[in-house]
Amino acid sequence: MKQLLDLESFTKVLIDKGYNGYFTTQAAYPGKLKDSISEYLAACAKGTEPLKTELLLMGYLEWSGDDKPSVECMLWIKHEKGNFEIQKMDIVRKNQFGLPLKHCSLTSLSAGSIPKASEAVALVKEAAAQKTIPSARRFKF
Repeated sequence: MKQLLDLESFTKVLIDKGYNGYFTTQAAYPGKLKDSISEYLAACAKGTEPLKTELLLMGYLEWSGDDKPSVECMLWIKHEKGNFEIQKMDIVRKNQFGLPLKHCSLTSLSAGSIPKASEAVALVKEAAAQKTIPSARRFKF
């Protein structure tokens, strides 16, 4: 059975695995992982946002500028009484125009079983172009 973690423990596990960039929660509230989730929960407490049991966190795992490909990560998080657990993770490599080049979806995850950020990037990395070495053997007529 999956163990739900409080916000502090949940964000520490993800940061230790390399997810230390900026995220958005529910397509709003940009900031570091803990700050983004905290701002969303504060908005829910004020009544400006409805409190949902499944949250969507989005962020970049690799970004080199607007004119280069990037790797985007989407995490579906189960939220229950102040505790959190990862449900699903999508990793998408996009070209400079925002079109997907490669996609990977991981399900049945937990905070402990989620891959490190570098491993997640490797899942959608383009295969290196294979170099052919010209052969010295040739048929002569």
